[in-house]
Amino acid sequence: MAAVCPTTRSTMGWAKPLKKLLYALPAPAFWLGVWQLSALWVDQRVGGRGNELLLPYPASVLNALLSLVGTGAFWGTVLASLGRVAAGLAVGVLLGALLAVLTCALPWADRLFSPAIRVVRAAPVASFILLVLLWTGRNAVPAVIAALMVVPVVWDSLSRGIQAVDRKLLELAQAYRFPWGRTVRLIYLPSLRPHILSALTTATGLAWKSGVAAEVLCLPQPSLGHQIYYTKYYLDIPELFAWTAVTVALSMALERVLRICLTRQSGRWGT
Repeated sequence: MAAVCPTTRSTMGWAKPLKKLLYALPAPAFWLGVWQLSALWVDQRVGGRGNELLLPYPASVLNALLSLVGTGAFWGTVLASLGRVAAGLAVGVLLGALLAVLTCALPWADRLFSPAIRVVRAAPVASFILLVLLWTGRNAVPAVIAALMVVPVVWDSLSRGIQAVDRKLLELAQAYRFPWGRTVRLIYLPSLRPHILSALTTATGLAWKSGVAAEVLCLPQPSLGHQIYYTKYYLDIPELFAWTAVTVALSMALERVLRICLTRQSGRWGT
């Protein structure tokens, strides 16, 4: 067998990441170009600093972002918001899963809890934020709101998944007298895998958006919502764009990390 040249091997190692990069670049480049042209058009129409008050240039936002990232307060703010949303997400997922099991197993639980869950799903987020603010401290509101928004998503997805489990497999497990834990591990978890992945990835984005929205209205300190509100209040639009970009980037990163972790973990289910 012919030996592979180290240079060739190195080139092959770089080819795949480079191909992915070239594939991913056109869309962001296009929208950055649209943003730059739109800001230029606004600048010509308004003149003066009016451009910075309506639609700043990408370079202005990047400079504001770089100045923020270099401070300790920035990372404290990010971690505080992440902690609140993560706590709400965890509670919402556990509560939604528990309600899904109860409503599928017990008809009286379905009649009791299903209408309340549907009301939570249909009600405006802002109404819940204001109500929860009356009942709890403002620092607790983002976590509570994130949990409330997550529960209906997890409940609905897992309920449909539980109802779709193959009844013949359950009858077979009963015939062989499988213990409850083994039935869950070998039948329920493999069947629920796509529903769990879909519910958690959707719930993560929803928890993040609703949690930050609650921060904007309740202004806990430190928080991303607090920073977004006051940059808008003081008309520091480049910094407002920078904080918004951080919020969006964190949401996308959380969903990506969670999806990777769940995909790797799901390979062990049913084994």
